[in-house]
Amino acid sequence: MFKKNNLYIGMLYGCVAPVLAWLIFAVLLKNDSIFLDKPAIPYLIAIGLNLVMLRFSAKAYLDKTSNGIMIATFVCTLLIFVFKMHIS
Repeated sequence: MFKKNNLYIGMLYGCVAPVLAWLIFAVLLKNDSIFLDKPAIPYLIAIGLNLVMLRFSAKAYLDKTSNGIMIATFVCTLLIFVFKMHIS
């Protein structure tokens, strides 16, 4: 999976898990979710998956890809925080 050392590919990898979490929990499950009491749990799981991807790319010495994943993780975390604080 991690073969190219590119910042933009790292950002793309970093956006995959949060987008999938949003699609699965917000669009597909809507009101049937177990996590209705804690709506940020799917996004926290996505951030955890991003950190696992970050670890694998760092072990492969792909510095630019690791930076891209880290940037995407921080941006997604900030967006989730801002939207959750704004909605509440």
